[in-house]
Amino acid sequence: MNMIYNMMGLAWCCLAITALGAIPAGASEPVSIESLLSEMVDRESVARYPEKSFRLKQHSSYNRASKIPAKEKGWFTNHDYNSGKKDRNFIRIEENNGEQEWVLMDHQKPGAIVRTWMPWHNPKNSGSNITMRVYLDGASEPTLEGNMLGMFDGTGLIPYPFAHPSLRSAVSFFPIPYAKSCKVTTTAMPFFYQFTFREYDEGIPVTTFTMEDFEAAQELIEETGKTLLNPVTASAGDPFRFSAELGTQEKESLDLPAGPAAVRELSVKLGSYTDPNVTRQVVLKMEFDGKETVWCPIGDFFGSGIGLNPFQGWYRKVAEDGTLSCRWIMPYQVGGKVSLVNLSSEPVHAELEVKTGKWTWDDRSMYFNAAWRGQSPVPTRPRSDWNYVTLKGRGVYVGDTLTIMNPVANWWGEGDEKIWVDGEDFPSIFGTGTEDYYAYSWGGVSTDFYEHPFHAQPRAHIYNKLNRKTSNERNTLGLSVETRSRALDTMPFGSSLQLDMEVWHWTDCDMGYGVGVYWYGDAETVSNRAPDPEGVLLVPPVANVE
Repeated sequence: MNMIYNMMGLAWCCLAITALGAIPAGASEPVSIESLLSEMVDRESVARYPEKSFRLKQHSSYNRASKIPAKEKGWFTNHDYNSGKKDRNFIRIEENNGEQEWVLMDHQKPGAIVRTWMPWHNPKNSGSNITMRVYLDGASEPTLEGNMLGMFDGTGLIPYPFAHPSLRSAVSFFPIPYAKSCKVTTTAMPFFYQFTFREYDEGIPVTTFTMEDFEAAQELIEETGKTLLNPVTASAGDPFRFSAELGTQEKESLDLPAGPAAVRELSVKLGSYTDPNVTRQVVLKMEFDGKETVWCPIGDFFGSGIGLNPFQGWYRKVAEDGTLSCRWIMPYQVGGKVSLVNLSSEPVHAELEVKTGKWTWDDRSMYFNAAWRGQSPVPTRPRSDWNYVTLKGRGVYVGDTLTIMNPVANWWGEGDEKIWVDGEDFPSIFGTGTEDYYAYSWGGVSTDFYEHPFHAQPRAHIYNKLNRKTSNERNTLGLSVETRSRALDTMPFGSSLQLDMEVWHWTDCDMGYGVGVYWYGDAETVSNRAPDPEGVLLVPPVANVE
């Protein structure tokens, strides 16, 4: 793969910082490769509203016929890619040095690419002969140039785990900061694509990515990669725990030590997972400073979905021995309580362990929240947007786990995510498919387990980590679990956030949907989700698809 670098990058950066003038208080240190890599593995930073204010945005190949929700035909058009001369699901075509280039991203403010996703053009072939170029700060020569997939699949310049192949996709989380602008092009018509980026407020200094800085950061890159793959809990005290036999409708609680403090690790283990629905019907409740902020089934909270589906991520782990753990930082000022509630029809043995540590509360500190929504049936006709959550107030959205019950073999996941922030007229994030949101592609055949620090498919059809797929069958019948957690691609919001996932199935049928959602927010921030003890009992059973 041919990689070149822009020798003018550092000069552009210096000029840009000089031109910015006054720098906001608390933002004197510039955003850089190093600062973003450090932030990627700093769980404490996620629990505070960003000091260097930004909004997360995305340029993708979503279908441009989707303009307003009121026009159903256009809003749910599924042609989210480019395949012929009439396709215009990109920004423009321009000519550079006598060669045509397709412009996929063109951002004219300070920012940083924090996630890229591109699928194979063919589910059986990972190859591509298309060249991609990344131009920074208006330079006429690209800072990065290489194979469209190889640049971001872990086989080229950017190493694993920052870049990886996922299932039939090239996905990267390596940060590419820029002080003034970023343009991404290809030398031929692109297929599907997503470029997710931070847009920093004017006045936030940013050091533009250069190859010199990339090479200088190699030691930090290696250390950060190892940290992502081997997550540990730091600054935690001795654990608090209980072990209890919970009868039906019974609850056991654990009071947390007086604050200010923060939960730094939390784990749950049940005595048996023979009934897979137990992970939906045992609920985790958490209260901080007198307010309940978490009400979520344990499977949806930890990313396992229905049943025990092991995987390891940066924030959560579902172990093969049945231990479900998370490392979200959960601050509080005065006190808190953690409870397990058994809503199933049988007694459940449950173990809970919590580790806490010190926390300095300030005006950027936020409370951790998690909620759940379930619905069955969910009709696939007419097309619709299924709301994960709507939030009012200030906060940061940090992840979700989607569990699907599909009654037929045909693919269910063509639906796009649509994320609206702070009352905007059009979504900041308009995706290209549910599987794309969870960082894989060709969902009809990609029914296999995969895991990564920030994404995983713990289960699809009958397959999980303990039962891997060995064929190319196309069958998405039954249970699928998709999970995503966010680090550099968290979504800050000042007044509101609405996340909808389009229901777009190839078959007219009734499905079962369940989602756990996670965010940080001020004490005044509210959601449209409430405890639903009856709903956890209504999700279709999985026994018939085991």
